[in-house]
Amino acid sequence: MNARSIDINTFLEMAAAHPVIDVRSPSEFAHAHFPAAISLPLFDDEERKVVGTTYKQQSREKAIKTGLDYFGPKMKAMVEQTEALLEQYATRTVIVHCWRGGMRSGAVAWLLALYGFKVFTLEGGYKSFRRKVLEELAKPHRLQILGGYTGSGKTEILQHFRKQGMPVIDLEHLAMHRGSAFGGLGMPKQCSAEHFENKLALALMAIEKKYPEQAIWLESESQRIGNINMQHTFFRQMLAAPYVFLDIPFEERLKHIGKEYGYFDKADLADTIRRIQKRLGGLETKTALQHLEQNDVLSCFRILLKYYDKFYQKSNLDFRTDKTVISLPDTNAAENTAIILKHLSE
Repeated sequence: MNARSIDINTFLEMAAAHPVIDVRSPSEFAHAHFPAAISLPLFDDEERKVVGTTYKQQSREKAIKTGLDYFGPKMKAMVEQTEALLEQYATRTVIVHCWRGGMRSGAVAWLLALYGFKVFTLEGGYKSFRRKVLEELAKPHRLQILGGYTGSGKTEILQHFRKQGMPVIDLEHLAMHRGSAFGGLGMPKQCSAEHFENKLALALMAIEKKYPEQAIWLESESQRIGNINMQHTFFRQMLAAPYVFLDIPFEERLKHIGKEYGYFDKADLADTIRRIQKRLGGLETKTALQHLEQNDVLSCFRILLKYYDKFYQKSNLDFRTDKTVISLPDTNAAENTAIILKHLSE
């Protein structure tokens, strides 16, 4: 049985039902990958480097022989790992890809097909998936933005939107960061910008397939979410999209922020405050740290929230061309969701 090559659109359809094996090196996979893929590297990072150097400095034939020295001892283990994987999926079909659909995926696909699995390889490999991702982010989307000053509970409202069957993409969840300087607290290590794009593109495809006539709700973000710079063509669409701004009293937002971040370790909070010292100012930084040391978290956050309100005004509101302001009494997400939807329906 021979492996069969499939294009990117067929790959995306099949990947919903069958496991995808990424045979690139561990560092390639760690940087970014097809989100549902399982890593089963043909070569580790050092082996890949040796094979690549041999190819460049000696010949293709010599590189293949060097690669076979590494591949041979791994054959049995790769078959057994794939067998165990397919048992979990209750299928005998697997999709294999490497960087550009070359020798690495070809070698592994040959081995797995020889054993008896039904094997498909992705034409153009991971590179073809990346082209699809960038095309998806560049094409026009129907977006609807939910904005508001820090502490307005926007994420919680979007969660209520989703429960009511509305199309929502949580950018902060995809980026593994809440957006502000404090957004990394309690979160796992951020993925790369490339991997964020991969996840975002797939989320857009899935939602637009399910909700072809509806606008997708997103939280208002600056172009940078933690260490991730959002792809500029998609971010421009966000800036031009209809915008709902939640106007909630400062004291209510302060209480919300206190509940959300107040339980974090004081040392971690202090480190984060020091990182924004240049923007916050020396005196405000010193005062905020003093409040924190005295366990007066709300007074500390009061200083920070005033800073973020000024920052939000400069980075968000001035760019909006289609803005609806909704005044709300507090940060009760369930009640605010009902008010927002009633307002928009009218």
